[in-house]
Amino acid sequence: MADKNSLVVLWTSGDPDVAKKMVFMYTINAKKRGWWQDIKFIVWGPSSKLLSEDKELQEQIKDFIEADIKVEACQACADQYGVADDLAELGIEVKYMGEPLTDYLKSDSKVMTF
Repeated sequence: MADKNSLVVLWTSGDPDVAKKMVFMYTINAKKRGWWQDIKFIVWGPSSKLLSEDKELQEQIKDFIEADIKVEACQACADQYGVADDLAELGIEVKYMGEPLTDYLKSDSKVMTF
């Protein structure tokens, strides 16, 4: 059950600068500094391909998981880019995300999109 202290970060950008200089920096600090109690991080669209290729971002995803940030990826998008297995190997839950995202949007969670 999501509450007002839950954050969902929807990462869709394939731009590595956006990922490294904003999205990933904010997400890990938000968890480590206690700005949000519950954080979910969704990999969707072009970000799937970028993550499958960028070793630095892959290491940061591992840090997210270790910090108890739930990381999910869109199955349909990952399949389109041929990277579903690569993402699953990083410990990401790869699944169809349309319904879960809708549930997050309808909940009390805050949703940030990049």
